[in-house]
Amino acid sequence: MTGSQESVEPAGSRAAGASPAVAVFDLDGTLTYRDTFVPWLLGFVAHHPSRWWRLLAFLPIGIAIVCGVRDRGRLKSWVLRAFAGGVDSAVLDHWSAAQVQQVVETQLRAGAVATLRAHQAAGDHVILLSASVDAYVPRIGSLLGITEVICTGVRWHEDGRLDGRLTTANRQGEEKAVVLRALRERFPGRDFAAYGNTTGDLPHLRLVERPLLVNSNASAKRQAAALGIATDEWP
Repeated sequence: MTGSQESVEPAGSRAAGASPAVAVFDLDGTLTYRDTFVPWLLGFVAHHPSRWWRLLAFLPIGIAIVCGVRDRGRLKSWVLRAFAGGVDSAVLDHWSAAQVQQVVETQLRAGAVATLRAHQAAGDHVILLSASVDAYVPRIGSLLGITEVICTGVRWHEDGRLDGRLTTANRQGEEKAVVLRALRERFPGRDFAAYGNTTGDLPHLRLVERPLLVNSNASAKRQAAALGIATDEWP
């Protein structure tokens, strides 16, 4: 199944009477041109001067990375607590609403949106699956008309302030494959399509009938080809 998107069955070409498909979209780099998590978090700090001193947290986090800490979920929790720990939910929600609106207006790939709309027009069940956090990702899903969002959960204190520890596994790499297997149990017999952009998406892309790796690097494309996963470049 290597080649361009044309080698992948279009969403609307299923046989008459077939059950709607399930379409799983990655967010960062797939639907969008770039990562959304770091701009969301550092943008919040930049717009709240009283928290600028927290940028010093880059030093211990950088040391942890240099020293070999590779647990992305652990690092994500550290970053959240360092930069936004203790923030009231109303304050963070206000920032998230503005940031998400900007993402939807300026950072979505045209090819991704066209593919998403084709699935929606076909009546498919669309799922947004992202390693980014539930403090803002569900807002993106809502603005795009996506009714189900699966992303990394973060903990809040009872008083409504951000704790920053994770309440779910970090939805990345093999964890996405865990999610995909659970989805297949929820939707038995359904045809699945999935879209991603990095080697970290290959574990779950390989589990579906219609996988597509988009806008990726040469190494990821070679690995996708070895797995029989189609590749494409979305504008």
